[in-house]
Amino acid sequence: MKRTATHRLDGIRALVTGGTSGIGLAVVEAFLREGAEVVAVGRGAYGPPRPGEARRTTADVRDDAQVRTAVVSAVDALGGLDVLVTAAGVASVGTVAEASDDEWARVLDVNVTGTARFCRAAWPHLAASDHAAVVVVGSMAAAQGYQERAVYGASKGAVTALARAMAADGLRDGVRVNVVHPGTADTPWVDRLVASSQDPGSARNRLTARQPHGRLVGTEEIAEAVLLLSSPVCGSLTGAELAVDGGGTSLRPQPTSPTDQHQGAP
Repeated sequence: MKRTATHRLDGIRALVTGGTSGIGLAVVEAFLREGAEVVAVGRGAYGPPRPGEARRTTADVRDDAQVRTAVVSAVDALGGLDVLVTAAGVASVGTVAEASDDEWARVLDVNVTGTARFCRAAWPHLAASDHAAVVVVGSMAAAQGYQERAVYGASKGAVTALARAMAADGLRDGVRVNVVHPGTADTPWVDRLVASSQDPGSARNRLTARQPHGRLVGTEEIAEAVLLLSSPVCGSLTGAELAVDGGGTSLRPQPTSPTDQHQGAP
């Protein structure tokens, strides 16, 4: 569906982590459409943006020095910062019995500590804004238990708790903090997960069928939720969690087969 620009983010200066692919890229594109100035953070090497593109900068969320440099670079380029969207993250498949210490460290360092690093570096700049907002990309796995998502689910539960604490602190500093919880989204990571299975067709069908509305969530739909939470018109919205999951968190339709239940959410 083609979306018409409403310019609801005119004048807003935004930094989006994980902004060069998947959900983060969809957020960047939506922000640009709505009039925001955007810096997208990724891990590659980027040249100057073409007209209509976001500025891009490189940072590994596991490296605090790189994070701080990326934030300073974005603030210098934009002349300040109003919105931070933390969409960078990694997935993990497996049970608690299978996950090594290295796997726990890898996932938590990106999904939890990496989010905290960017929020820490950006916070003073956000506090100087009249329209400050942080939107954390969580997951429905933060609220529900899914098979073979022990590490991933724990990381998203932790980052959700972090967002609540930041929202409480943000009351003092004038920074709103909210969370978007996507369902299983149509992203490159899901494509790779499906392709690696023994029966890709069945794997995709299972991921689709377990969502109450019967399909994967579009990244552009998640981006619309991020737009809402970022908009200055939602100035009283903080400490909230918005599920964009086709009803997966709150609805319980009758499953058609046992295998339709508890399929892992990336």
